[in-house]
Amino acid sequence: MSIQLKGYEGSLRRVEELMSRVKSIQGRAESPTAPAPGPTPLAGAIGKSSGFAPFDPLSGQATTSLSRPKEQLQAMIREAAGKAGVDPSLLESLVSAESDFDPSCVSNKGALGLTQLMPSTARSLGVSDPMDPAQNLLGGAKYLAGLLQRFNGDERLALAAYNAGPGAVNRFGGVPPYKETQNYVDRVMARVRSLRGEP
Repeated sequence: MSIQLKGYEGSLRRVEELMSRVKSIQGRAESPTAPAPGPTPLAGAIGKSSGFAPFDPLSGQATTSLSRPKEQLQAMIREAAGKAGVDPSLLESLVSAESDFDPSCVSNKGALGLTQLMPSTARSLGVSDPMDPAQNLLGGAKYLAGLLQRFNGDERLALAAYNAGPGAVNRFGGVPPYKETQNYVDRVMARVRSLRGEP
């Protein structure tokens, strides 16, 4: 529990720090004698760790969260899917269902980031910072790839295992009879079919 709280509180502190820096830079930019601000240390860190372009708080991209334009996230999803050997349409649909493309998403159970990794799962996948979009996506893609392999490429079973755990899938011999899991699998697969152009 302490790990989850630490992750959540750390995310909030990061958001507050970012907003404080944005306000500070905007205040300097409004002054006619202030020099043009350069990239902040946080901007450089985001650019290096996640592959995003350096973040300019005055460019119109500044938001009240750590969210990024969906197009940038989709490019990162394709890259992570390629590295893990999974279909980008499947990974993108999973991200949509798990976090609605919000990198700062934290669930009430402590799941973190775009693919909603639990801290223990993130560590087992080599993800040191689950709130970093690139690390989170690659970790989620690796986990999904492992589930696909475990369930012989059956996407519905892999998604059910992602949502309810592989033990539940094994116990019931298929998608567990949990309404939440059944709705989750149906929702993700509907988006997958749409992205693939299937009926």
